[in-house]
Amino acid sequence: MAGAGGGRDEPITAINVTPLVDVCLVLVIIFMAVAPMAVTLGIKVLETRASNAEGKASVDENVTVKIAPDGSISVDGAKTDGMTFRGALAAALSRSKDRMVVVSADAASKVGLVVSVLDAAKQAGALKLALMKAGS
Repeated sequence: MAGAGGGRDEPITAINVTPLVDVCLVLVIIFMAVAPMAVTLGIKVLETRASNAEGKASVDENVTVKIAPDGSISVDGAKTDGMTFRGALAAALSRSKDRMVVVSADAASKVGLVVSVLDAAKQAGALKLALMKAGS
């Protein structure tokens, strides 16, 4: 027996796996607790197709936000700057029946600007968000 005082200096070759199993089980429990929270974060975007437009509110009733390649933003055709954008968006949403915002941007637009426009629309009270590629 190892350590029984036999006087032999033999190395201990048995591996104790109990701490390894304990750490793995704790990690599994942590991942199970965190996984539902990681899935719920994000912005829900409505994917539109031409066939979905039948029976819905007309395009004129939606709020359209256009992002130009130079970074300028227009709400329902009226150009806005960073200071008046949120107010113009909130005013346009109050006139909209279905409170849907369609964001139109091209490939040259910065992703951060598009996401901040989507976030501002959600904070202003938009119930539905849609993305549209400009120029198509």
